[in-house]
Amino acid sequence: MSTRSLMIAPALLAGGLAGAQAAPGDNPLLAPSTLPYQAPPFDRIHDTDYAPAIGAALRAHDAEIAAIAGSHEPAGFDNTIVALERSGAMLTRVVQIFENITQSNTDAALDAAKQQIDPELQAHEDGIRLNPLLFARVRAVYDARASLHLDAKSIYLVEQTYKDFVHAGAALAPADQVRLRTLNQQITRLQTSFQQKLLAATAGGAVVVDDPGELAGLDPAEVGAAAEAGKLRGHAGKYVLPLRNTTQQPSLAKLTDRDLRARIMAASEHRGDAPGPNDERDLIAQLARLRADKAQLMGFPNFASYALENQMAKTPQAAMKLLDSLVPGATAKARGEAADMQAIIDKAGIDKKGADGKAAGFKLASYDWNFYSEQVRHAKYDLDEAQTRPYFELDRVLHDGVFFAANKLYGVTFKERHDVPVYQPDVRTFEVFDADGTPIALFYADYYARPNKQGGAWCDELVQPSGLLGLKPVVVNVASFSKPAPGQPALIAFDDVTTMFHEFGHALHAIFSNQHFPSQNGFSVPRDVVEFPSQFNEHWALDPTVFASYARHYQTGAAMPAEMVEKIRRAKTFNQGYMLTEYLAAALLDLEWHSLPASAALQTPDTFEAAALKKHAIDLDTVPPRYRSTYFSHIWAGGYAAGYYAYLWGEVLDDDAYAWFTEHGGLTRANGQRFRDMMLATGHTADPMELYRAFRGHDPDTAPLLRQRGLDPKS
Repeated sequence: MSTRSLMIAPALLAGGLAGAQAAPGDNPLLAPSTLPYQAPPFDRIHDTDYAPAIGAALRAHDAEIAAIAGSHEPAGFDNTIVALERSGAMLTRVVQIFENITQSNTDAALDAAKQQIDPELQAHEDGIRLNPLLFARVRAVYDARASLHLDAKSIYLVEQTYKDFVHAGAALAPADQVRLRTLNQQITRLQTSFQQKLLAATAGGAVVVDDPGELAGLDPAEVGAAAEAGKLRGHAGKYVLPLRNTTQQPSLAKLTDRDLRARIMAASEHRGDAPGPNDERDLIAQLARLRADKAQLMGFPNFASYALENQMAKTPQAAMKLLDSLVPGATAKARGEAADMQAIIDKAGIDKKGADGKAAGFKLASYDWNFYSEQVRHAKYDLDEAQTRPYFELDRVLHDGVFFAANKLYGVTFKERHDVPVYQPDVRTFEVFDADGTPIALFYADYYARPNKQGGAWCDELVQPSGLLGLKPVVVNVASFSKPAPGQPALIAFDDVTTMFHEFGHALHAIFSNQHFPSQNGFSVPRDVVEFPSQFNEHWALDPTVFASYARHYQTGAAMPAEMVEKIRRAKTFNQGYMLTEYLAAALLDLEWHSLPASAALQTPDTFEAAALKKHAIDLDTVPPRYRSTYFSHIWAGGYAAGYYAYLWGEVLDDDAYAWFTEHGGLTRANGQRFRDMMLATGHTADPMELYRAFRGHDPDTAPLLRQRGLDPKS
């Protein structure tokens, strides 16, 4: 999941976008949309509209902030805190649209605009946080909060606003603030450059196959999709296997050609680490140094300590303790899984001796893992993904799975709309209605991969909800599933089903947390809470009622046979050693990068990475990190710097919350409404841990996580 902080501040800039000429009067980004929910008018927006619209919005926001900071009235809640919440609505609207489009459907013109716009936005944000007159007013309200007769949510808003200013450097000496502005500009430029280089490296790393015989193991629909990808990428008559954002690639589970598997894994692992225009190595070393410099300036020993100050974990030591506690069990299980696969390889080698009469076996490699784990899965659980895919047709999963579960839990219903313009023909739009029929949100679904889309899956807000501004949520789920050839069904793996439920959990969080103040809605919660609603929603993918609704054969409509369903359930903890180990490796790598002090030398990524993994005893040759440093977009460009641990932190919460559901009757409207009211609807109106305790009755427990992953020795 990827979101961008949109507490955008004025810079009172003398040049750049804010100093540009006024945008054309017919710029569709500048006026509130006349579409339902003020949805973006994508049919009228052009690439050339963004820069002038953001320039105009910056100037408008400058004026709003100047009025707040320069007010001669005593600082109060309404004329300072509420005024800040109300300001910048135009800028927020434009930037939310721009950020999604540059991730989901970019082009050369948008990339060039982003290179210009991102530093201007960072300077603008620094302008509000480092404005001494404005901070003095915020501090005055903060100091007087106990005497202002505010409700609990308003007091919390005052406290968080003050803390956000301090965290952004408002309390620094003037000379240090000048240095901070420079560092923020340098960091922002490198982050944008990383994102664009990675997109190019990922697109350029797609594996081209000349001989269809090399694709043995893929089903006809997948071969057709590879041929279609070849046409789209200028390789007519050839087959293209695009790269997904993670190290492991889906095709590795099926391809029988070991040499091709090795080619795909090499292309995946070496994104961004080869000399040339897309080499990321020096860039990330510099980015890590600049973040460490920023942390030192802010009075912290390293960037991880600075970044986690306002998160649930509070310290990198707490996050690392959780991760390290799971390493021994995860790696032990992974080694056991590897031994099972090596046994299959060895047996095959004995059965198939080479020309010299020696066994034709080999040592398991990272690019063999998915292929042989599927054989182990088949042997242990008699479960073959090729048999299950026909029961997971994307549209049915969406309507009869994702939407169905949301209806059963929260009473919401969905109706597809065809009168709302979209930014790409594959995107679909749905209106969301509450249990009483009240329209409450607009939801976009953008599921297919394309060369100009960042890899992976995420959720973004196109319109941020706010009672203060009279706005309802407009949310988009984005994924990178292979698009089928024309006329073929979109059959997906169960992992993709889980991804759909996951991202829709984020969407529900945004849809339901319709608080009065913009900064208390949805994704404004601490980073290590953001993944809680999404991971919690994954549980319903295997709920018996939900599963029976969507898992039906795409041709016959027949329900998945009971024995196959049971195999999927029994296989749920299969390969968990691998999956947890690859995640832990990436999360620990993130924390190690951001635990570097400012005094550390510039790092050589390959060397640093190897040492970091060895330090935590998680350096398994057969289990590479889910993301290696040079394509770890979450931490270098996606807002998760020192925060990738949040997925596991959120998993502790989500598994424990799901345990509450199992203790109280499971999938019921009453249970769903309680979770909606106490966790999803609350946004960032109170300390997340206090909200969780009120829902669960105690602090989160790690035991449900261990049970869910099959790592609990008692289970």
